[in-house]
Amino acid sequence: MEGLLTAVNTTHHCQDTKSLAPVWVSSSTSQTGTEPSVSSPEDALEVLRNEPSYVSLVAVLRFLNKGIAKETNFNIAFPSPIGAQLVQVLATDIASNYWTLLKEDADGDVDGSRTSKSPETSVLQKYLNCLRNIPGINALLLRLRALTLDARSEKKDAKRPDLTANIEITLELLCFILQGQESLQRIWNSAAAAANTPTTRRPLMQEFLIVLGGSRVISWAAEAEDHLQRTHTQARTKASWISNRGEYCLWLTRNVCWWIYHDNLDADTELCSEILARTLRLGHVDDTVKLLIEEYLLGPDAEPAGIRVLYGKLPDLEQRKVVFATLRYLAGRHLNGLGLCNNPGDLSVIAGASGLIRTLVGDEVSHLVAWLSASTGAGLGDGVGIRRAVLAVVSKHKDVVVSVLEDIVGLFGDQLYIRHSPILQQEAHAQVLLLCAGYVHRITPIKLTTMTRSRMWLHAISNRLAASQQRARFLGMVVGEAVSSLVDKGDKGLDFHMDETNSEEGSWYKSLVDISDDVSGVDRLQFRPPACKKESSKPKKIGSGEPPVRLRQPSQGFVIEEVDDGSGTEDEDLVPYAKPDSDDEDSDDDPTLVRRDKPKAPVYIRDLITYFRDTENYDHQKLALTAAATLIRRKANYGTEVKEHAEELASLLVGLQDKFEIDDFHNLRMQAMIAIVIAQPQVMGQWFARTFFDGDYSVSQRASVLGVLGISARELAGFERSELAAAASFPSKTLPERLEKLYIEPSPAQKQLSSLSSLKSLAVNEIEGMTESLTKQLLAPIAATAADAVTGPDALKLSTFTSYLQQQKAGQGARGKGPLRPRVRNIPNTTAQLIYGSFFAPLTNRFQAALRSPASRMRGVIFQSYLLSLYIKTLAILVHAAGPSTLALPQMTAELWGLLLHTSIRAHCVGDLSVTHAVLFAFLAILDVNEDRMRDVCRDMPREVVETQEWVSAVFEGTRGGDGGEENDVKMLAAAVLIRLQEGVEKYRLMLVGDMI
Repeated sequence: MEGLLTAVNTTHHCQDTKSLAPVWVSSSTSQTGTEPSVSSPEDALEVLRNEPSYVSLVAVLRFLNKGIAKETNFNIAFPSPIGAQLVQVLATDIASNYWTLLKEDADGDVDGSRTSKSPETSVLQKYLNCLRNIPGINALLLRLRALTLDARSEKKDAKRPDLTANIEITLELLCFILQGQESLQRIWNSAAAAANTPTTRRPLMQEFLIVLGGSRVISWAAEAEDHLQRTHTQARTKASWISNRGEYCLWLTRNVCWWIYHDNLDADTELCSEILARTLRLGHVDDTVKLLIEEYLLGPDAEPAGIRVLYGKLPDLEQRKVVFATLRYLAGRHLNGLGLCNNPGDLSVIAGASGLIRTLVGDEVSHLVAWLSASTGAGLGDGVGIRRAVLAVVSKHKDVVVSVLEDIVGLFGDQLYIRHSPILQQEAHAQVLLLCAGYVHRITPIKLTTMTRSRMWLHAISNRLAASQQRARFLGMVVGEAVSSLVDKGDKGLDFHMDETNSEEGSWYKSLVDISDDVSGVDRLQFRPPACKKESSKPKKIGSGEPPVRLRQPSQGFVIEEVDDGSGTEDEDLVPYAKPDSDDEDSDDDPTLVRRDKPKAPVYIRDLITYFRDTENYDHQKLALTAAATLIRRKANYGTEVKEHAEELASLLVGLQDKFEIDDFHNLRMQAMIAIVIAQPQVMGQWFARTFFDGDYSVSQRASVLGVLGISARELAGFERSELAAAASFPSKTLPERLEKLYIEPSPAQKQLSSLSSLKSLAVNEIEGMTESLTKQLLAPIAATAADAVTGPDALKLSTFTSYLQQQKAGQGARGKGPLRPRVRNIPNTTAQLIYGSFFAPLTNRFQAALRSPASRMRGVIFQSYLLSLYIKTLAILVHAAGPSTLALPQMTAELWGLLLHTSIRAHCVGDLSVTHAVLFAFLAILDVNEDRMRDVCRDMPREVVETQEWVSAVFEGTRGGDGGEENDVKMLAAAVLIRLQEGVEKYRLMLVGDMI
């Protein structure tokens, strides 16, 4: 047996037992220890593997940093077996044992004394330099992944406390290594130094892009953060930035821009563009482009040439993303606030936006052409300013602008496009067509003349005039008249002699053909600092040589009193003023409780905005909420304060939180928002509708926006204005007795709403109350008439309507017995048109656009049961508020009817009584408003009428009733809708059958 074992090496140990005891070396004592000799990577690895002391670690790091600085032949950043082992030990054992001590060394010694070392020469920086390379980052990511998997797989009864600590250390270490805007270039330079040929450089580049340009860092760090959040004893104040996709994308963008500005190597330009392309694929395109524009195109140290180089080397799909995001940024940040761009000062802003677009895309305008002529493009929902800016750039290319005009004309006159595209989209393309026509006429008039004589143009105008939607016909007429005014001189021009085309809006559309914008520098888009507030007038400080002067206000006039400083004698003839009878501020018995700095109520809109912004001051928030509605209504028609600050004030109110639990907070906030809409209905109605779809708000805030739109529209229409309401400070605050009773005795729907604590909103409650009130109004005469035939819970079945129809044929009418059917109040045409143009149309158009965009983030939000039902009820209330006198009633009827029959909405009605109730209520409101024009409805929309009757019949038959509750309400509404439809179908059966054949 002894022969089987052969001695290879013999080591003699000291027999002193004291030397066998473990020695703990602190940072303070380690400074005086013996530093080992490290002359090769093998020596460094041996030291690191044998639990080195702090002095030994410093020696190893100093040796490795000499290689990084090219003072020795070994560089840990180069791929090698020994280098991989060193990186692994540094990322695991050294990080676990020395990370805390290394951070303390960077700030000072453990005992609190400060070091004289610079940050670049500190031990921490030497350690980070050894891991700031591709092998080091890979090792840390793999360790983080392994620790996270171990933590997730461990049993509940056998917790390992070291896992959480090591995960935190690894995350923090990764953040330290990657932070900074030059770190990406440093990592690549450390790796590329060993790649001397394209053959070795290409795989290294792929590895670099996979590790840092993809989602590996984000996903693995986010998974680790999720574990820490779930297992940490105390909630983490802030997650690491590398686990946040948005912050990581911005970090990549800053690094790429810094790299391209500080390195002129053409070989790295392609790599930078590839990193930027991968950044855009990670998402957050708008944030990335916003950073590029604000810091590197418009900033004080902007270098547009670098961004232009990056953009030029991007793949085609990423270039399109950048262009489209740039246009969205310009529209939202600079151009949408200009409105119709009628002011002369707006020209400079549009010219600056055109200059920025030209700086980015250069002469390659293919993506701009795609944006203009795409069926879903042209800045849907944005103002005309962005379209003017884009066409100013495209117009520099003669053949391109002619091609755009031809594509737009073909799209504008397509029958399917006219019938199914949202009106908001058709309006945008109409503006593009008119602007293009003006540019083509100025560049090559013969091209425009030839086009207007072509079959394509004649078919486009004919299809527009034959459209069933009034708005589509209006766009066709204004486009026809405007283009004809360019090519047909004198009395040969096309003129439809319609009031709509000669209105203010029609004249604005026709004026677009005369617009020619310039392309200038981006300096006109530089951010302007906010105007300084005027200092309040204060009494000047009196010098010590003169007695101070104090103003006092007695019962009559002002008296200047000179206060003696004690050097003179008191004049006995002067009688002091008596103390005022009362002083509210001094009424407190305890003088320590008297407040001398109590803020005053705001008297200007700018002061109101300042108070709302001061979210840390209770007094300012309370005063602003209390005075907002009154101040806005008082200033609505006095000066331009409300007009200039309406959008800013509305955005503050929509996002306002009840931080101090102010009494009656929701009511005061709602009244302020209603006051803004009433003060500027044409602008703010569209703004609130746009905010509902585009704003980054919660479901509760979006619901309050819908409520404000519905209540404001009814107030504008003058509905339910009792004498008490008219005398109130807020006409929308005091409701009619019938509606007020609904709030004192909450309905079942309101009780269900109150249980949703996160969705409490007074505006929403009012919408629900109005819905229930209108439902009762519309059902009352039908139920009374149907009760003539049968009684009981099934009184509203279709078989009971025979007597009702026979009475109508006999000329007695349903109103001969029972209560009269409530008539929809006629309101002025201007107000009705305002409700359609600024409230109803923006809501329906943007909803249709969201339906046609599968990738829209609003689909998941608006199709929530609660929000969808509220949205439909709001549209129904708007239709009812507009009434039968509005000229746009056929358009409103067609849009809302088509929306209610949409497959997505009817799919949500299956198993969801709240959405079904809202859809039936909307149908009932439509039929009630169109009571006097059912002949036209049945003639223009026969398919919709028949389809609605079949669907409502199925709902009626498939819903139980008679036992109260929500199902009974749905069944009653279905029966009421069927009654109204039955009236129209029976009366105009021959017309329907003939049209459908």
